[in-house]
Order: sequence, then structure tokens, then C-alpha cells
Amino acid sequence: MKSYKKTIIITTLITLLPIIAGLILWNNLPDKVPTHWGSDGQINGWSSKPFAVFGFPCILALIHLVATCFTVNDPRRKNIHKKPLMLVFWTVPVLSFVTSGLTYSAALGADMNIALIVSMLVGILFIALGNYMPKLQQNYTVGIKLPWTLNSAENWNRTHRLGGRLFIVGGFIMIASGALSTFLGKSAAAVTMLLILAVCALIPAGYSFWLYKKGV
Repeated sequence: MKSYKKTIIITTLITLLPIIAGLILWNNLPDKVPTHWGSDGQINGWSSKPFAVFGFPCILALIHLVATCFTVNDPRRKNIHKKPLMLVFWTVPVLSFVTSGLTYSAALGADMNIALIVSMLVGILFIALGNYMPKLQQNYTVGIKLPWTLNSAENWNRTHRLGGRLFIVGGFIMIASGALSTFLGKSAAAVTMLLILAVCALIPAGYSFWLYKKGV
């Protein structure tokens, strides 16, 4: 824990940085700020200006602290490859900047293709996760944590090799669906993302159980 203390403090402060941008823009922001978009890319939810500026970054900072503290205190944390660990440290700070940037931009009247932006960001994250999955060794916080993968190193390794491939392919499909959202409709990108999430969750879990039944 002590060796990661500095990184946790820095990334938490970065997660909170959008508050400063909100204060700079305070007088230009409306009292009600867009904070939620539907599957069609249209705004369908608003929050108060104070909650949008202060609340969201603080909630994300809390999530970040919980996630990082659980990860660095994992009894098998030495099995977590350094690069996936960096994803744990930096995903929420990046998310804080992106969500706050989208919120402030929408509040100031910017016209954005939310489907494209979200599809690209999630797709890139999936590709990164898929690339590092096969390198993960058994641990309790990062990876496909099932009773069968945690009880068998071979089951864990095979499941994560399959999961890695699915995540990479799924990530590229997400990016493509976002890029084509102008032609296919913005809802198509959301549906594609949900389908990929389901595939990437269910197929590795089913494969792991199948290996378990085979005695792996």
C-alpha cells in the first residue's frame, strides 16, 4: 500500500481537477446542467450546477479510492501485471475529465456526437484490457474472477486468453459502430455496446465453467 500511496494521491487529485474548470466556467453555466444522455444521444437528464461541478468529481474520486485501495491490498497483488494496474489507477481520472468535459460542453451549447465519443472511449478501454488480460495471473480484484478460475491456474489462463481476444475484437467493433452511428443511427451504437458487453461477460464465464466440468 505504501509504495502506491503517492500514485493514489496524485490520481485522486487529478480526478478532482474538473472542479477547477467548473469554477472557472461557473458564471457561464446554466442552473440546470445536462448530465445524462439516452441511447439515441439526446439529453434526457439534468442536475443542479453545484452537483455537476462538485458532486460528480467527488463521487468519482470516492469510487477511485475504493477501487485502488482494494486492488493494492489484494493478497495476490504481485500477480497483477504493472500495466493492468496502471489501468486501475488511471481509468477513473480519465473518466472524470471526459464526463465533466462532455457535461460542461453540453451545458454551453456544444453539438456533440455522444455515440461516437462514448463508443471510441469504451472501445479503446476494451482493447487495452484485452491486450493485458492474457498476462494476468490469479488475483482477487482484476480479471475474470470466478470460483473455477480462482481454483485453477490453467482455467484462469485459458479463460483470460479467450477473454482477451473477445475484448479486443469487441473494442474494435465498438469503435466502428460509433464511427458509423451517423449512418446506422445513434441507438445502434448503444445496442452494439450492450451486445458486446454481454458477449464478453457470458462467453468467458461459460467457457470457464465448461473447462471446470472437464476437470481443468
